[in-house]
Amino acid sequence: MLKLLDKIEIEKPVLIAGPTASGKSSLALTIAERLGGTIINADALQVFDCWQLLSARPNTNELARAPHALYGHVPYQAHYSTGHWLRDVTPLLQKDRPIIVGGTGLNFTALTEGLADIPATPDDIRELANVTPIEAMRAALDETTLSRIDTVNPARVRRAWEVLQNTGRQISEWQDETPPPLLPAVAATKIVLNSPKDWLNERITRRFDMMLDNGALDEVRALQNDWDPSRPSSKAIGGPELMAHINGEISLTEARERSIIASRQYAKRQRTWFKARMKGWMQIDAKELASRSEN
Repeated sequence: MLKLLDKIEIEKPVLIAGPTASGKSSLALTIAERLGGTIINADALQVFDCWQLLSARPNTNELARAPHALYGHVPYQAHYSTGHWLRDVTPLLQKDRPIIVGGTGLNFTALTEGLADIPATPDDIRELANVTPIEAMRAALDETTLSRIDTVNPARVRRAWEVLQNTGRQISEWQDETPPPLLPAVAATKIVLNSPKDWLNERITRRFDMMLDNGALDEVRALQNDWDPSRPSSKAIGGPELMAHINGEISLTEARERSIIASRQYAKRQRTWFKARMKGWMQIDAKELASRSEN
């Protein structure tokens, strides 16, 4: 850990990316406590006010140990995108040592490479997307767009399709007109946690069981009368699965198994993104880092 801290330049912001359950928040907290700084959330689900447990937001004790920002500040009914996040994070970049941490690769890419100024998607197109098969959405996208998005991630396919329907232009065309980034990559210390598959899978299982023990089922049940699967907040892993159990559709055992599988699949997609898009970042072995922190 000390060797890693020595590599952090005091005048630069710190970016920490990594798959779910890899120890990102713990590393951010260590840096903030030892070197100073404000921890800023870059995770797409931790922004929503409904998910304390399922999104693994910092708890009360952790929040008291260092300044935090952009956690749980968005109503769960709201549509919140990378563009919204960029607007929220902009004034925070003036903080003393911003420590930006999360598992949403698109947020980091938008921050360090820029984000196209695409018009907001109207409600009628979102409603049309709800009834359009994902295969039809993929078929409407051009080869350039398909090469740039995670085509097995329904949210990414849907976003590209909605842009096409709304503007008549492929999202790749908008991306080619991207303005300069808010925080150029060279102006930050960039860290990505690499996580061995078996080690991470065990941590994912253990963490989800802790979520259940701590009341995740009640957290989901609180939304039962206002649950909308199309909302960005409803994409939290464990949310749809536990809601299906609450509604009597599946057993708790099956909901748990589905949630763990979904989380492992998500981690795999994250690792693929980071490997492809963050080759120039400082590569840290998450297992080794966790072992040193525990000793």
